[in-house]
Parts: sequence; C-alpha cells; structure tokens
Amino acid sequence: MRFSNRCFTGTCVSIETGEPSEWNSRLMSAIPMQKNYKWYVIAMLWFICFLNYADRQAIFALFPLLRVEFHLSDMQLALVSSSFMWMYAVFGPVAGLLGDRFSRKWLILAGLVFWLCVTAATILARQYWQLAVLRALGGIAEAVYFPAAMSLISGYHGPETRSRAMAVHQSAVYAGTVGGGVLASVLGEYFGWRTNFICFGSLGLCLFFVLLVFLREPPLTAPATLPAKPVHQSLRTSLRDTFAEILASPLVLRLIVAFIGANFVAMVFMVWLPSFLFSKFHMSLSMAGVNATIYLQAASVGGVLLGGVLADLLARKDRGGRMRTQAFGLLAGMPFLFLTGWTLSVQVLILGMIGFGFCKGIYESNIWASLYDVVRPERRATAVGIMNSLGWLGGGVAPLAIAAGSQRFGMGACLSATSLVYILSASILIWNASIAAGNNNELQRVPSI
Repeated sequence: MRFSNRCFTGTCVSIETGEPSEWNSRLMSAIPMQKNYKWYVIAMLWFICFLNYADRQAIFALFPLLRVEFHLSDMQLALVSSSFMWMYAVFGPVAGLLGDRFSRKWLILAGLVFWLCVTAATILARQYWQLAVLRALGGIAEAVYFPAAMSLISGYHGPETRSRAMAVHQSAVYAGTVGGGVLASVLGEYFGWRTNFICFGSLGLCLFFVLLVFLREPPLTAPATLPAKPVHQSLRTSLRDTFAEILASPLVLRLIVAFIGANFVAMVFMVWLPSFLFSKFHMSLSMAGVNATIYLQAASVGGVLLGGVLADLLARKDRGGRMRTQAFGLLAGMPFLFLTGWTLSVQVLILGMIGFGFCKGIYESNIWASLYDVVRPERRATAVGIMNSLGWLGGGVAPLAIAAGSQRFGMGACLSATSLVYILSASILIWNASIAAGNNNELQRVPSI
C-alpha cells in the first residue's frame, strides 16, 4: 500500500519507498500509539467543539441585554448573528483546502489562538459596529476547525466506527449549545454580558495547551488505486481539480442542498428561540436561555448517539444507509417543529422541543459520514469546507428571513413553517440514498476508507 504524499506533524513518509521517514519513526516510537488513542482524539476534539458552540449560543441568549445596551432592532440583532455565519461560510472552502494540505493539528491550534484574540477584543466592544465586526472575525476563527477536525477523525476511524465517532463528536454541539445558553443567560442576568466571554476565553486557553501536548496526526495512508500526487503540482491546478471533482458529483450536490435546508431550520431555532420564549411566554432572561437550549439540545444528544449506531449498521448493507438514517430523522422531526411554534401551552412546547431535538440529532449524526461515503479520502477536508460554507450561507439568511417574516405573520407561525423545509430536505436524502444504494460507477471509484 502506498502512502499519500503528505507530511504532517508526526506523520511524514518517504515518497520513493512509501515507508515512514526516519524522523517520523523516532517520533512515533517515543510516543507510542495506544490502542484506544483514536477515541482519545474524539475526547480532545469534543471539548473544542463544545467551546465553539457555547460561544455561538451565548450571543443569542444575550440578545435582550444587547438590545437594551446598544439600542438594537430585531434586524440589527439578526445581522450580528448573520455576520458570523456569512464570514464562516466565506472562509469555509479555504479552511477545507488548508485541511487537505497542511497539518490539521496546527490548523486547529491556529484557529483557537485567533479565536482567543477575538474573544478578548469582544469584551472591550462598546459600539454596535464593533460587535458585528468581531462576530464576523469569530466566524473565520471557527471555520478553520471543522474541516480539519472531520478529516482528522476520518483518519483514525474507518467505515466500521466512523458514524459513531462523528456522532460522539457531534454531541459536543448540543452540550456546548446548552452550556453556552445557560451560562450566558445566568451570568448575563447577574454580572453583565461580557462576563461570558471572560469564562470562554479562560477555558479556550486551557484547551490550547492540552491539544498542543497530546493531539497527534494519524498515520495517513491511501489505497493503491489512488496514485500519489507529485510534490511540485501547482496549487492552481490542484484547486481547479479538487473543486471540479467535488461539485461535479450529483450525490454531493444533493447532500449539500439537504444540508442547507436542515441548517436553515437549525439556525432559526438557535438564534430566535430564546427571544421567542422571552416574549411569547414571558420568561425571564435566564429561564428563556435555559428552556431554549436544555430540552432541545439534551434530546439531541440521545438522537445523535442513536443515529450513529443505526447508520453504522445500515451502512454495512449499502452506502445509502447513512442517508436513509438522516431522512428518517428529518421526517420524524417535522410534526415536532410545527408544534414548537404553534402551541400556546408550555407543556406542549417542551414536548415539541424534545421531539424536535431528538430527531434533529439523528439527522446530524451522519452529516459528514454520509459525505465521506461519496468523496475520495484526499478530498474530504475540502468537501467539508465547501458543504459547510454553503450550509452556513443558507443559515445566515435564516435569522433575517424570520425577523422579516415575524413582522407580518408572527414569530410562532414562522417557526412552525420551517417544518416544510424538513420535508423538502428529507425527500432529497431519500432520492440520494436510493441512488447510492446502487452499484453505479461514481461510487465504485470512491474507496470505503
């Protein structure tokens, strides 16, 4: 088996012989690869993902405080959240390309350092435009993480454990959303909104030193059917070939469209649910922040773990198994979406949030694992960057669309209407799964590693 022509921290190989270099051999013998290290990697990345989503959710829970201090309208608040999403989306493909060419460990660390700088500056923000610009810069910092992290996970986990590994990692999204929403609402109510960023920055600094010492690149190999690229290949040619190969696949394009729809719905609830509970059900700031996150996100943890196990089982039969699992999650979540926005009862509202969160988790457990079933291994970080970028462009429209629609139809009606988006995304995934299950030429060229 030949090694791909790439050199990462801890994983350098000889192009001529295909064997690990002398430097790499000495390093790996000095730091032995434990049998369960691939799960330790998931644990370390889990905390970075937790921090990312805690930071994202915190700002939404603080909207009532920001509205008062900066004298903001709903549209201005929506622009604060959208500035993050759009910058995240714009930088996503660049982050993916970097993840396929450079050390993923050092990309993750570089993004974390930049995020720490942005977080420190946010504490000093005194004007609306400063807040919006800093949230946009935060989007760049966090965009670096996901493509590199997903590629790193796929290097340690093959088809047998990939969905489960990514599902465990995905659970950090929900834990971070709960932690960020609850912490922000409680600290914001008693100590002011800036206190949250002091806490997050301190945690991020500790995580930086943990990753610096313990995170390593996996031994990176490629199947014999995939020839190594020459070192002197031009970046422009590589970029053209990479984008052309990824976007020429109808399977990939349909996965991206379904992801845009699902991400649109997720962003609507992440941004506006705390304010919706604050205004419609007259909850306090802290109670709105807690209730908007804890039921929905806690249920998502159960859904994402179930979805990971179920998808790994179904994927043994055909490559459409992960996509079928995603489609099931979206279809099952549709009635709960409708209930959440429509009901006047707190008890029914909680039922709707729990059901929606659980089904959302089933879908999200296989977002990247499904993508990896239809793209080549050396294109994975770039594919994640492209898909994440387009998904967040759609997500960036969501807060503005709901802010505009709620002025005419009301916030509750707009939340309920997002169930139609779930139906459309599920239909696309079912279509994709039926094609992926066949022995078509496109999938035969994609190795299952």
